[in-house]
Amino acid sequence: MEKKKKRSIIRGVILLVLACAIIYTIYNSAKKDEVKVLADGDQAPNFELVDLEGNTHRLSDYKGQGVFLNFWGTWCEPCKREMPAMERQYQQFKDKGVQVLAVNIAQSNFEVQKFVDEYNLTFPVVIDKTKSVMQAYNVGQLPATFLISPDGKVKRIPPGELSEEQIQSFMESIKPE
Repeated sequence: MEKKKKRSIIRGVILLVLACAIIYTIYNSAKKDEVKVLADGDQAPNFELVDLEGNTHRLSDYKGQGVFLNFWGTWCEPCKREMPAMERQYQQFKDKGVQVLAVNIAQSNFEVQKFVDEYNLTFPVVIDKTKSVMQAYNVGQLPATFLISPDGKVKRIPPGELSEEQIQSFMESIKPE
């Protein structure tokens, strides 16, 4: 009789722990969906990230300039195809008040530096080591681009991989007056 009582108590505790785990998972999933999705016209969330040379970049530092904000990874094939076009267009627009800020998603400095060297990138490349900026911008798939106007608002969020013509057109659209 005593063994049955202990077994019942142990089963009850296990069921209670499982029920708590299920409730926690459901609650967390519901909360995750509450992340505010950015839309055209929203204020772009400010952030602070460090580039490969140790310089700090804040989005707010670029106020008054257009920012072509691109989230990417070294393993992402569309990102690899976009980078040379982004670099060429950056060379055309950097003196016209349009900056490129490339945000790598949590890779090592070594991997990112190797990629930057391979593609001869000259625009700032920062690493989002904690993925907090990625979460603030609600980035799902890579590459993800946000066009930030000189007043710090999201002008447009074009989906997926961009052609060089699109990149040029988008940079033109965020160029200061």
